[in-house]
Amino acid sequence: MKLVVYVMNDTTLLEPFLRDLNNNNIRGATIISSTGMARKLYESDDMRFIGSLRTLFDNSRVESNVILMVLPDDLVAVAYQVIERIVGDLSKPNSGIAFTLPIENVKGYKQSV
Repeated sequence: MKLVVYVMNDTTLLEPFLRDLNNNNIRGATIISSTGMARKLYESDDMRFIGSLRTLFDNSRVESNVILMVLPDDLVAVAYQVIERIVGDLSKPNSGIAFTLPIENVKGYKQSV
């Protein structure tokens, strides 16, 4: 089992992302609204940024979504395919970040059929 964590920067893609997960037999995820460190520092009156650094931040993006999925190993690749199909290449700026963590002793997990 793996915990797939995806930080989605473009929250307008959440609905199509969840539909695509569902269409690919991934029917459980937890969605947490979040704000990144860079955004909070950007908004801070106390933090002084070098002018060129400010241009790196997407000023329109206020929050992101952290999507957590507990998946059997064979569905991890499917989850990554869905992410890149909806969001695009994760190596591009502002596309988000995805990673997995191994998990053990899961209780309360119901495998989709």
